[in-house]
Formats: sequence, structure tokens, C-alpha cells
Amino acid sequence: MAQHLLTFAAVGSYSEARSDGFMMSRRLRPPEATSLRLLESAAGDDGVIRPFEGDTAIFITPGYRFKAADGLITNFHLPRSTLFMLVSALMGLEAMKATYAHAVQEKYRFYSYGDASLLLPQTAK
Repeated sequence: MAQHLLTFAAVGSYSEARSDGFMMSRRLRPPEATSLRLLESAAGDDGVIRPFEGDTAIFITPGYRFKAADGLITNFHLPRSTLFMLVSALMGLEAMKATYAHAVQEKYRFYSYGDASLLLPQTAK
């Protein structure tokens, strides 16, 4: 199983702003899994997002150590999908299973035009 290849450029003001001291103290909660993958690809091990242009095939699964993002705004993805693996990497598999059980019970909408969620792991500050 793999996630699709993305081509992108992270240049200029965002990379520069994220790198200064003021922005480094801020939380980073990208909208949608694709944005999270792009930002994680452009981030160094120090969490600084640097200018980047090229391809990424980053595959975020449980056990991944997030470098830049400390949360995510996203919709409910299909279970057994690569995107469910990504949100499980952020939140933990058991937490996501419980979240999805609640969503099914309460008749939340799934897929691209479904209900959104704000995912904040316990370690987010």
C-alpha cells in the first residue's frame, strides 16, 4: 500500500515566516491530509519548514514522528485506507477506531463532502 506521489513547491513567505521565532511558537494544524503530507515533507528534523520544490511520496503510518504538524483538520476517511493510516499515526489507532465508531453511531457523513474533524493528539501543546 502506498500514497500517491505529490509534486509541490513550498517557497517564500510561508517557509520564511514559519522559521522565525514568533511562528515557531505557534501551532500548525493543516487543513486536509495532503497539506499535512506536503508540510511534513518540507520540514527538517528540527521542525523548521524550509523552501522545497519537487516530489514527495511520504507515507505516514502509525509510528511516524511528526516534525511540523501538531494537529489536523480533515474529513472522515474510509477505514482501511492510506488516509486512515495517516490520521491513526497522528492520533493513535485505538483513538481513531473509537472516533469512527462514534461517527458511525451518530450517522456522521464520510468521504470528501462529509463531516470534518479537528484532530488534536494528547501531546499537542
